[in-house]
Amino acid sequence: MSLRLSTVILPTDRWHERGREKWRRAEELGFHTAYTYDHLSWRTFRDGPWFGALPTLTAAAAATERLRLGTLVTSPNFRHPVTLAKDLMSLDDISGGRITLGIGAGGNGFDATALGQEAWTPKERADRFGEFVPLLDRLLTEESVTERGTFYSAEEARNIPGCVQRPRLPFAVAATGPRGLRLAARYGQAWVTTGDPKIFEEGTPEQSVEALRGQIEKLGKACAETGRNVAELDKILLTGFTPDRGRPLESLDAFVDFAGTHRDLGFTEIVIHWPIADSDFAADQAVFEKIATEALAQLG
Repeated sequence: MSLRLSTVILPTDRWHERGREKWRRAEELGFHTAYTYDHLSWRTFRDGPWFGALPTLTAAAAATERLRLGTLVTSPNFRHPVTLAKDLMSLDDISGGRITLGIGAGGNGFDATALGQEAWTPKERADRFGEFVPLLDRLLTEESVTERGTFYSAEEARNIPGCVQRPRLPFAVAATGPRGLRLAARYGQAWVTTGDPKIFEEGTPEQSVEALRGQIEKLGKACAETGRNVAELDKILLTGFTPDRGRPLESLDAFVDFAGTHRDLGFTEIVIHWPIADSDFAADQAVFEKIATEALAQLG
């Protein structure tokens, strides 16, 4: 099974200082896709520079030619399907059809209360996500949409001429629970996971592999229930959140071993964080670039 290698570039740099340089370099290094987080702020980066995902991707689209671009991930925490659809259609046009929307239910971080609301419970997040994704699908595939939902509504919302990618830009649905996996099976062109958060702190890499194997099996069952072949979905692993943490980026050999193990599980794309000094994503830039340019060839 062939494997793609992608990166995620956090929006922490001013565009004209180091931001543009990173996205151009990602293209030069041959990454399949360069993603960014779609948050208002995130964890330890909250008190430092953090720019908006969609404007950053728009600038990246203008600065690159071949590199696919996307979010990992957008959520309903501060997005509405009607306005998001318009922005995504525009971004897909500007990029010439190079956009992937990574989308998830969101969490209970800073984004959850930034608009002044109470943080939603896991059930409330799942309820909203279950309405958000189908409406966004309609908005990106139909010229005019009217819908009355419990959480999200549209009144003759127009998205003409639609996406460059047909019938719409691809959704990469982040999910591990049954409701989210059903959404991935029905609406996703890809599925995204970061692993099992319950074993991140004290689990082992071997336990993580088994947990991921179980997630892929559940995805297969969800696809079977919807009459879809699970092989149709790309399976994306966003690294850095399994018990391995940053060890796969310590050397080319370490990454090749990690990537081979996860390719054998069925993953088709592995995403590594662009190094950021003095953070959880610190790594040697030279090793990172060596991985980008040599790892896939070693995997065969």
